Amino acid sequence: MTTAILPSTVPPEFSVNIDEKKCARCKKCTIECGFGALAYSNEFDCILADDSKCVACLRCVAMCPRRAIRIERSPLTFKHNDNFTDEIRKNIYKQAETGGILLTAMGCDKPYPIIWDHLLIDACQVTNPSIDPLREPMELRTYLGKKPDRLEFDVDENGEIRLKTELAPNVRLDVPIIFGAMSYGAVSYNVQKSLMMAAMQNGTLMNTGEGGLHRDFYKYKDHVIVQCASGRFGVHAEYLNAGAVVEIKIGQGAKPGIGGHLPGEKIDAEVAKTRMIPVGTDALSPAPHHDIYSIEDLSQLIYALKEATEYKKPVSVKVAAVHNIAAICSGIVRAGADIVTIDGFRGGTGAAPRVIRDNVGIPIELALAAVDDRLRQEGIRNQASLVVGGGIRQSADVIKAIALGADAVMIGTAALVALGCRICQKCNTGNCSWGIATQKPHLVSRLDPEVGAQRLTNLLSAWSHEIQEVLGALGINSIESLRGNRERLRGIGLDEKTLEILGIKPAGR
Repeated sequence: MTTAILPSTVPPEFSVNIDEKKCARCKKCTIECGFGALAYSNEFDCILADDSKCVACLRCVAMCPRRAIRIERSPLTFKHNDNFTDEIRKNIYKQAETGGILLTAMGCDKPYPIIWDHLLIDACQVTNPSIDPLREPMELRTYLGKKPDRLEFDVDENGEIRLKTELAPNVRLDVPIIFGAMSYGAVSYNVQKSLMMAAMQNGTLMNTGEGGLHRDFYKYKDHVIVQCASGRFGVHAEYLNAGAVVEIKIGQGAKPGIGGHLPGEKIDAEVAKTRMIPVGTDALSPAPHHDIYSIEDLSQLIYALKEATEYKKPVSVKVAAVHNIAAICSGIVRAGADIVTIDGFRGGTGAAPRVIRDNVGIPIELALAAVDDRLRQEGIRNQASLVVGGGIRQSADVIKAIALGADAVMIGTAALVALGCRICQKCNTGNCSWGIATQKPHLVSRLDPEVGAQRLTNLLSAWSHEIQEVLGALGINSIESLRGNRERLRGIGLDEKTLEILGIKPAGR
């Protein structure tokens, strides 16, 4: 049976409007659009727009010297129906035409409650005075890794006290914010270079994702988390020793329970060499690690990686936030992980089935509170650090996450926005007009790594100052004093069960 090619009946999502009086016919917009939505007509001496190709990346708007372009939601609409919304009907049309899974990118954009926005932070006033962060030192430094149950000391013949306890390897963060996993191939070379330069400049880490590490970036080894995922792309002994932390990726927030897929169109020669796969072939990660089917299997891999790195680096395990996350993380800690990374259902991705992204997983706020509580109850909270991500948008989210029990947070989408991303959710196409989620040379060159690193540094600097302001208002002078201090949070507009899981009181109490 041959499949007929059906004409598309899906109306365009956006409408491109060009003011002919303002337009200079410079044709810059036709060059800047990575999706081919704009073209110059010699016949009519004007710019013609194909609305069906517009994704509202706004590159043309930003680059137009006359500000002659306006992107609006398409005026074409369906008869109103709360059950069969416009989006649902469009998706049905697409699948009726293609017979395929609907792919999308970035994090879940459904109107689920954002719990961060329902948490309020306490402040000191009279009895416990606040601290002026402009005049008093405020410590944002933290360390990731296993901590001992107790410290033992010896006194030598000269009366000097020496630490007797052997400490596990820890990695220092000057700010409690790291750059989350975004692989080479999913994002461009210039994005990864921007992230690594910024991580080095700010005393923090960036995560390679599951795409290996380009040889040019080995010099940033003290500020890199190298990832070992199910596909083992780019994983070898030298790679494992080219990072400050080794991470086993079990799952990610945008697509719990499934593997990864990087289309062959994004596998150029450099990506192929780094990932150790042929040029132009799809990079498909299995859903499970085929050597991990139990906590015991996970423990074996954790200690194999520790052996490979001579027990000099912390080993992290990254999992998606799902409904039994507390028990899962307890097992991971007992398996020997030094860091547990949890990714919430709003976590970004280069490509994921829409049905998974929008319907699988739970909010990171609930997962974090449940895991921190479980590890404390079991008396093993000190045996691993907690890093969380999947919906961290601003400094207030960082503060609230640490108060709920995180040691640090990871940001992905926010970092890309700082680099210019407009969240048009078309990363999977490889046509990113901002040079971020693409491997096309003429698009990649649009992002200057020096400028990108400066923008990321500015973001971390701004957030750090805001965190210090809030710490001062709380009357504490270190981020360590805030960790797990849920008494400094109050909930507003949250139901009783959610407050119970979060372990916080309602506002006014």
